[in-house]
Amino acid sequence: VQDVGSSQARGSGGDEGSQQGWKEEICRILREIQAPLSPLLLRLCHWMLPKLLSRLFLSVQLPRGQLEMVLRAARKPDVPLVFLCTPQSQLDGPLLSFLLLSQGIGVPRVAVGAWISPRLRSLLQCLGGIFLPSGMAQTRRDQDEGLPGAVLDAYVQEVLQSRQPLVIFLEDLPGSLRLSDPARLWLLRVLRALRDRAVPDVLLIPVGIAYDVAP
Repeated sequence: VQDVGSSQARGSGGDEGSQQGWKEEICRILREIQAPLSPLLLRLCHWMLPKLLSRLFLSVQLPRGQLEMVLRAARKPDVPLVFLCTPQSQLDGPLLSFLLLSQGIGVPRVAVGAWISPRLRSLLQCLGGIFLPSGMAQTRRDQDEGLPGAVLDAYVQEVLQSRQPLVIFLEDLPGSLRLSDPARLWLLRVLRALRDRAVPDVLLIPVGIAYDVAP
């Protein structure tokens, strides 16, 4: 981030005012990506979600053997967990967040790819949702991502180094069978963290969610 910001500041003159401007731009990009978790909202949502699920479904079934494997993986030191999931409904993110928190794995950072309203974005950020900086989803593969890409790289490295679980949804729509552009950008960050040796390893955990009737 410092390298990219310094080079851009030099390109615009490199005076103290331009450097301060780039620092403010970095903070703005970071606010677009994430917000501090709200313990009050987390407790409220995880109190309400089981009540909502009990009204929507007769039961929620979880394979205990597979859960035990995930819990053993979560106990490995210095190895973060990255959950990869194909979306089935808008309920998938809150459901996975509730499951991981209730099992003691921690509050995950859930990569949200779809465009949503600013108010809903702010709410999801307080619950662990993370977003691509504005304009990055339309970035071509051979295009320089500039400062937003550098900030996003650094942010994902910090998430992995602190061993916060990361959830990435691989498709835009259920059944599309195509890696979405946001998912490609998030996975690229994980690969770069491994390439740059920010973390020694990453455990990729495939997650399957199925509904008798999708909500």
